[in-house]
Amino acid sequence: MSTTFQIPTMAEKTAAGDQPEILFWVGCAGSFDERYKAVTIAFVKILNKLEINFAVLGEEETCTGDPARRAGNEFLFQMQAMSNIQVLNGYQVKKIVTACPHCFNTLKNEYPELGGNYEVLHHSQFLQQLIHAGQVVLKGGGGFKGKKITFHDSCFLGRANNVYEAPREIIEALDMELVEMKRCRSKGLCCGAGGAQMFKEPEAGKKDINIERTEEALATGAKTIAVGCPFCLTMISDGVKNKEKENEVKVLDLAELIANDLGLNS
Repeated sequence: MSTTFQIPTMAEKTAAGDQPEILFWVGCAGSFDERYKAVTIAFVKILNKLEINFAVLGEEETCTGDPARRAGNEFLFQMQAMSNIQVLNGYQVKKIVTACPHCFNTLKNEYPELGGNYEVLHHSQFLQQLIHAGQVVLKGGGGFKGKKITFHDSCFLGRANNVYEAPREIIEALDMELVEMKRCRSKGLCCGAGGAQMFKEPEAGKKDINIERTEEALATGAKTIAVGCPFCLTMISDGVKNKEKENEVKVLDLAELIANDLGLNS
């Protein structure tokens, strides 16, 4: 299968007189992190296959300001947010889909107070809707059918926004055996990267949080650990490497699981 895929920008769509159904907010990790770029590509391939009318901001997209606010720099957050809102409102954006729970939470819950009011979905919610609508028909492909899988709840997706069912319904549709960790859903354990912790070294202690969480995931016996967040993907992957299990256990985003099932990974 060809690896070519289309990623139109809002500027291109607008110039052609087209108003996309959704804006795909790529986020910093999806744009620059080498591992997480694969998730961006997987999600775009799904959108292309389903012929969904979407666009990205491209070079007009900047950080949502989430790390700045979590780190205590409110002034920088408001500068970044206002700049993004001006661009989004200029394109009359109504619906945003993003694969990053941090972007999702900020766009959905924190932009309205600054004049940015949009329907914002995490990509797990959007994919769940497509499955419900019959637009995505999964066949148990990709070598995952019947295999054990565990799902790590991102803090900003789960506790902050109460999104627990969408990721699990995707896993169910993939015909995989979901094995929950001891701490899951509202009692899930942070990967250790939230609250701007991603960008600093951890404080001294007996064990890093991502190692603790990885141990819980490995204890389920699952050979696939599913995530829905770039920070979680990095932290859990690092934990798996720390345990020298990277050849046995795969850490994959939900979009990658679906793309694999649909044969879009080549």
